[in-house]
Formats: sequence, structure tokens, C-alpha cells
Amino acid sequence: MQDETRIISAEALVFRVPLAKPVSTSFGTMLDRPAVFVRLEDDRGTVGWGEIWCNWPACGAEHRARLLVSDIAPRVIGKPLPPPSELFRQLTASTEILVLQTGEVGPYAQVIAGFDMAYWDLTARRSGLSLARAISDTATGRVRAYASGIHILDAERMVAEARSAGYRDFKVKVGFDFDRDLDLLRRLHADLRPGETLHADANQGFSAEQARAFLRATDNLGLGWMEEPVRVDSSETLWADLAGFTSTPLAGGENLIGEAAFHSAIEAGSLAVIQPDAAKWGGPSGCFAVAQAARAAGRRYCPHFLGAGIGLVASAHILAAAGGDGMLEIDVNPNPLRDAIQPRWPVVHDGWVELPEGEGLGVEPDLQQLAPFETMRLVAEQRT
Repeated sequence: MQDETRIISAEALVFRVPLAKPVSTSFGTMLDRPAVFVRLEDDRGTVGWGEIWCNWPACGAEHRARLLVSDIAPRVIGKPLPPPSELFRQLTASTEILVLQTGEVGPYAQVIAGFDMAYWDLTARRSGLSLARAISDTATGRVRAYASGIHILDAERMVAEARSAGYRDFKVKVGFDFDRDLDLLRRLHADLRPGETLHADANQGFSAEQARAFLRATDNLGLGWMEEPVRVDSSETLWADLAGFTSTPLAGGENLIGEAAFHSAIEAGSLAVIQPDAAKWGGPSGCFAVAQAARAAGRRYCPHFLGAGIGLVASAHILAAAGGDGMLEIDVNPNPLRDAIQPRWPVVHDGWVELPEGEGLGVEPDLQQLAPFETMRLVAEQRT
């Protein structure tokens, strides 16, 4: 930053959209789509937007909104602030004891991540730069994207729809019924067109033996990666065994928290694809650092994301800043919270999306469109 920044207000806006068709994973079902947006305003009137991960548990969105306004905001409002990456480190360090005291490592990490995202957006707008260019002056203007959130039972229809929408890479959720999932995955692979790639995500749903069996059975399909085949806290020995067992790259990272955890995963080498979620841990500050470390070690950086529009756009900017051959995850299930941004984004063409034009994120939430879904709005302001 070129000059001192002082934030005068921090808002948390909570939205919930009922789902006509619940979203299922191997560990649970989402009956509605929640989102928590962070709105920061500085003493110049510049506004920055961020997003806090809040998919689980069902009551998590409101809790994280309160955590932002009651705990994180008072640490920064009205004070001269350092650049985003330094403030991210300060907030993480200053809440370490609270995390130990409360056991809420996830909620604190998620709230700080959403704050960091909003502060980066605000900082980039103050500087007259896109978020990607504020992070790195070598940032590209477009990123490869893949269609995600595809349940194996709906995959034939959804892959066809995603293909028509411009996608060339598709990720399907498995881990429900071993034999059925395997049969359907093979059918999908047989229907792929030249230049298309299929990926699979078990959401930690397999035992060690099931993972070995699934990897063995799919080794000849040329999957782009197999994501979280076992629990992320499984031993390094098991992860190494699985990585050596198959030619399919292993992927993970959305459920890792902290630079040390990511660096350990990168150094261990079992994960070929590193997938931090910028709304869940790290924001642009932490995720860009992980992306750099991953690429330096020969790993692939592909940001995870399954939320609303603000976090999705931020993930695209981080990926564009990081460079490399990574891909942006775009959930292709209906989601008004993803679509309610101005200007409308993304548009996928032959597997690629252009970054929004303009300063910062280049988009803002369409609050009028979101109004029917708002369940809470909290604000912390500078006292005069």
C-alpha cells in the first residue's frame, strides 16, 4: 500500500437460499445454500468485499458473522493497518490463544480468511489495480476452469450441460456406492470428447482398502486427479502408499489449516494437486503463499471453492496471480448466491474464463437481488 489505511466499518451479511434439490456429499447433505459476505469500508469511502466459508454445520453462517463483528473487527477498526499479508499474520497470531481456548480453529480461520479477502479487495481498489495484479504484477488475465459439484447419479446430464456451457473439464462426487459409482464413472470416461478430462472427489469417504480398490479400478481411466480418497488426517504412510499405488494424481487441501500443514503436505509429495480454499483458510494472503510453495515444489495449484460469487471471483484472481497450469473450481449446481454479482460472471469459453475487468475483484454483490435471502446483517463501526 502506498499510504496508511484505516477501516471505519466492518459488516457481516448472511444469506440463505432454500434448495429445491439438496446437495449431497459422502459426509452430509446441504438443505440450503448459506453465505457470509464481509464488507469493509475505509476512511476514504473505499469498499472491499470478502466471503467467509460457512457450509457446515447448518447454523455456522450466523456464528461466523457474529465472530467477525464481535472479535475480529474490534482488532482493526480505526487503527493504522499494515499491508494485507502482514495483517493476516497479525490476526492469526493474535487469536492463537483464543483458538486453543475455544477449540474453534475452523471458524476463526474462516473469518480471518474472509476478512483478508475483503481487505485485499479494498487495498487493490485503493491502488487502482485488479486483485490479481495487486497480488502479483505477473498475473494473467484469464484462468482455466472446471465444472464441479456434480453428483455421480446426475453426472450424465450435468456433464452434458456443462459441456454446452463451455467447460472441458468435469469433477464428479463419488464415495456413495462403490460398484455403482465405479460403473458410472467408467461410462462417463467412455463418453469424453478429445481435450476433455474427468476428475473424481470422494470427500474423504473411502477406507484405506476401498481407496486402494477404487484407485486400482480407475487407474486406466486417465483421471485428472482423485481428490480426498481417505481422511485428510490419515498417516503420511497411507498417503504415500496410495500415491505409489496409482498413476492417478492425488489431490487435497480444502481441509488443511495453516501454513505448516500445507508445507508438510507439499514436502511429503503425496499430493500432486494442492487445493486450499481462500474462504476457508488463508484468504489471498495465505493461499498465494501456498500456491508459490506448491509450484516451486512441482505441484499443481488448483484452488478449491464451493460457495458464493465473491469467493469464487477472488479464487480466480489468486489463481491468475499464481500462474501455472492450475484450474478454477466452479460449482455448476444452481446457486443464486453465486450468480448475484455485478457484472454477471463467469462466462466460460472453451474451458477458460476471463477475469472481471476493473479494480479489486471487479465485481460487487447485487444486494437488491440478494435481499430476499438475507437473514442477518451485523456491523461494527469506529466510535467517534
